[in-house]
Amino acid sequence: NEHYLCLVISELMEALEADRKGKHSDVAKFKEWQGNSIPLTEETRSRRFKEDFEAYIKGTVEEELADACIRLLDYWGTTNFVIDDSCSEDEVIEEFSRIFKRKTFTESIFNIVTSITRFEIQIAFLKIFGLTEHIGIDLAWHIEKKMRYNELRSYKHGNKKY
Repeated sequence: NEHYLCLVISELMEALEADRKGKHSDVAKFKEWQGNSIPLTEETRSRRFKEDFEAYIKGTVEEELADACIRLLDYWGTTNFVIDDSCSEDEVIEEFSRIFKRKTFTESIFNIVTSITRFEIQIAFLKIFGLTEHIGIDLAWHIEKKMRYNELRSYKHGNKKY
């Protein structure tokens, strides 16, 4: 448990570092480049997706928060945890977004990490979605794009132990 949860925390710290550097995704530019209607081979389409992702999304706050959620989902998959249906309800996410109204980004990340260290994993998951709702990030979209990007990379990115 601690192994997986530490990896989640590391993604949250990467999000914090991206925020410190002012690195945010340029979704409009990504969509513009991806919206090209010229017929492409699947290989070219995949290469362009990867290039555009790296140019406009990689290393940003949004990507790192998506990574944190993906790692939580991986953790749940290995433990056969059943996610409560409330995790997908807009009202619940809106309620969690209120937690962050008067908090800095750093305080918000600390709040989420505290939930993880207390093994309040589903609460931490909802808090990440609440934070992104509060700051105007479409987290589900970023998770979807990051998962597609990961599919185009080698297992453990070719050079990582875990």
